[in-house]
Amino acid sequence: MTQAQKRAVVLLSGGLDSATALAIAKSEGYSCHVLSFDYGQRSLTELNAARQIAASLDVAEHRVLRLHLEDFGGSALTDKSIDVPEDADDDGIPVTYVPARNTVFLSLALGWAEVLHAEAIFIGVNAVDYSGYPDCRPEFIEAFEKMANLATKNGVSGEPIRIATPLIDLTKAEIIQAGMALGVDYSATLSCYQADEEGRACGHCDSCRLRAKGFEDAGVPDPTRYVEA
Repeated sequence: MTQAQKRAVVLLSGGLDSATALAIAKSEGYSCHVLSFDYGQRSLTELNAARQIAASLDVAEHRVLRLHLEDFGGSALTDKSIDVPEDADDDGIPVTYVPARNTVFLSLALGWAEVLHAEAIFIGVNAVDYSGYPDCRPEFIEAFEKMANLATKNGVSGEPIRIATPLIDLTKAEIIQAGMALGVDYSATLSCYQADEEGRACGHCDSCRLRAKGFEDAGVPDPTRYVEA
């Protein structure tokens, strides 16, 4: 493939990390086929953010798939009977972890990547400033990539698919700095676990705290719209 023909599937939630991963994929010359999920999450306004980001970055295609992970529950993001914690708690895996979410998302992205003969799947997981989710670790990504290339026609036919994690070793501040250099409009992104219907962030959940600290550490004004603002 020529540089202009390189294809990638990019997972886009509408948050800060995934928007940055998309911008990086674009900067590396990939034609980006973007995939978002309506998986029964508490805040659906993040999908509005995903649509806005995809349009602003002029991607090749953007699809939103409907999943019903709320049928299983087991997470504060998919089960409204479980409160989203608003106090920092570093003890174990938080209740905002959605069981097998990245495994499910990457599996569906893998199917599309195989159809497209894409070279890579980009995902904005991070193992530094993150919430302790097991499916954001390098070990998981390495294992999934190995499985992907054992389990697909493309993989066994000499067209291996790379799971690209450009943010995996970056702090939140470094992610923001990288995105700013690529022109990412972070005011369009939404990271809050429980944003309201207008897309305003709560300012208290774990994701909001990590995001705010990232902007502070990066020396960049926080463009997030908060409920209290």
